Amino acid sequence: MINKLCQTIADALSGIKDGSTVLIGGFGTAGIPNELIEGLIEQGARELTVVNNNAGNGDTGLAALLKAGRVRKIVCSFPRQADSFVFDDLFRRGKIELELVPQGNLAERLRAAGAGVGAFYTPTGFGTELALKADGTPKETRHIHGKDYVLEYPIHGDVALIKAETGDRWGNLTFRKAARNFGPVMATAATCTIATVHEVVELGQMDPESIVTPGIFVSRIVKIDRVATQAGGFKQAA
Repeated sequence: MINKLCQTIADALSGIKDGSTVLIGGFGTAGIPNELIEGLIEQGARELTVVNNNAGNGDTGLAALLKAGRVRKIVCSFPRQADSFVFDDLFRRGKIELELVPQGNLAERLRAAGAGVGAFYTPTGFGTELALKADGTPKETRHIHGKDYVLEYPIHGDVALIKAETGDRWGNLTFRKAARNFGPVMATAATCTIATVHEVVELGQMDPESIVTPGIFVSRIVKIDRVATQAGGFKQAA
């Protein structure tokens, strides 16, 4: 019987190794799997390469993972915003490596990994510093039908941590509004995808047409509660 449900966050995160490439869903604070990130800090894996749209907000979630010294390199589109002081400090002190990737390229490199695409050409970044490799040498380029393109490679993850809304024991997932963002493409790009859900339903309760990420792309899911606010309501990112 296929049952991908885990009883605890710790169970869901078991086996993540030092040096892993971890894809973390979310756009700003929307769709960030904070519970999985907190669990990863407790789990103890180090020297991680983290792929996310941002580089953390405030001192919680992804920023807390950076502050704990667990991340060797971050691959993202928007590393700096008003409250990215943890990343700013680490980067200025040379404690973290940054690979800056335009947002569309980031999404497409993840999608390419899941689709089995070996590489692709994109006009984004041509003629800028983003068309250089980490060692400063130029990336491969081509002139196609009168336009210049840069060769980019897929981003494969050892693990993807994503936040979903509803799931079943086979791992089928739906997402809530903007919290969907990078979750679906990251799920296809990772060897092991771990998702939190707020609701677990029985097989057959999810309309097949509403399933965003099929269970074949998901390794483990764990149910989490919504966080109560001081006003007595519930806190939930978009």
